[in-house]
Amino acid sequence: MQPNTIAFESTPECAEEQILRELNAALGDQAFRHWFDQKVSLTIEGDELTLGVASPFMVDWFVKQFRESAHQAVQSVLGPSSRVRFAVDAEIARRQLQAGDEERKPARPQAPTASQQSSKRRQRRPARRYADLREFIEGPCNDMALTAAWQVCNSSDSRFNPLFVHGPVGTGKTHLLEGIYRHIRTEHPQWQAVLLSAESFANYFTGALKDHSLPSFRQRFRTVDLLLVDDVDFFGGKRVIQEEFLNTFKQLTDNGGQVILSGNQHPRLLTKFSDELKSRLLSGMVCRLDAPDAETRRAIVHHKSRRLPGSFSQEALDFVADRFRNNVRELEGALHCLQTYYSMTGRRVALTAAQRVLTDLERDCIRVIRMADVEQAVCTMFGIDADQLRSSNRGRSVSQPRMLAMYLTRKHTRAAYSEIGGYFGGRKHSTVISAEKKIAGWVQRAETIQVASQTWPVRDVLEALEQQLQVG
Repeated sequence: MQPNTIAFESTPECAEEQILRELNAALGDQAFRHWFDQKVSLTIEGDELTLGVASPFMVDWFVKQFRESAHQAVQSVLGPSSRVRFAVDAEIARRQLQAGDEERKPARPQAPTASQQSSKRRQRRPARRYADLREFIEGPCNDMALTAAWQVCNSSDSRFNPLFVHGPVGTGKTHLLEGIYRHIRTEHPQWQAVLLSAESFANYFTGALKDHSLPSFRQRFRTVDLLLVDDVDFFGGKRVIQEEFLNTFKQLTDNGGQVILSGNQHPRLLTKFSDELKSRLLSGMVCRLDAPDAETRRAIVHHKSRRLPGSFSQEALDFVADRFRNNVRELEGALHCLQTYYSMTGRRVALTAAQRVLTDLERDCIRVIRMADVEQAVCTMFGIDADQLRSSNRGRSVSQPRMLAMYLTRKHTRAAYSEIGGYFGGRKHSTVISAEKKIAGWVQRAETIQVASQTWPVRDVLEALEQQLQVG
């Protein structure tokens, strides 16, 4: 969940509020309060609305009961080509648990009007609870990033400026940024600190351009002591916004301010960033967060389970940690499924129940990678087409991407060596074996490879390709 607000300004009414009003009108006040008010999240990307709920059980229920109403509401606001999908939102589950009995009070006999209710939602919205750095579970997958975060919190000399943390989704990047922000606000209340997503920074900037209020915008962002920006990948390809952020970055650091950033990829892999901005991102401390290892996953599961109102056996918790390996959000989603089962039955969740409840979720977490997916990812990164990749061309600009494609196909599919060789130009199985060994050797020796006009470590290239394939 990305931070979408900053400390000094509230978020204006937007398309999400309009969609909620449409749903209120379609369902009636009582049904809306029971199922939607403070119980869902709405995220719009292009012409698609993602409606987040607390658990997979609720996803099934909403699809059956409210899919048509939600679709009509979205189309009325975003247009006839828009669509809606339902997904699990761990933040919604946490918020409902924190709200406790207050959220479950019966509705009053006389409901307010839709406009009154919309205003009341904004007034009753619970205060944002930022993650605590002390609750971040440390392991070999994240220890360097956590150490750097604490050093930034406990030092005023800005040695790591910027501090840039990167890694796949659900590995704790936002937790680290929120934890630093919360610690600074508590321990150094005199500091001016701002935490927001890159998308929010872009929205504030474009709003300032439209309203002719750039001096005010720059005063707000360039005079703070600490600026934390989540998901900077969003700036990719947005030249004007990159330039504004670069100038903000330079003025802040020149005046002794600290900048902390997060992204999905290493700064070198941000190919749609200007060279100057990339060099600035590389000038401080860059830390990678990986998917949690087995021991860290168990620690995370046991830590989070203690905060849920339910009873879970040790075997059930170990099952969650062993089966959901990609990121922390998967672990949270699985725990919320078990907590929902406990709420429905009132019985302690044992291993057998956990296996039964999580079967569908476990299956949905498996990403099936096809050879065509690998081929497309490699071709996109290296700017070549599929015919070139399968051709007899032995030039380095084609043969190296071809070897990477064979390596990734062998790693992430069930295809045999002969199948892989046949797919990539009718080659023998021994060619695929040789490519696999060669790429593994490059990774082990930390060798580099040419991508367009830049030289990248092979490990970083593989990481970027696997992110395109959406694997943990």
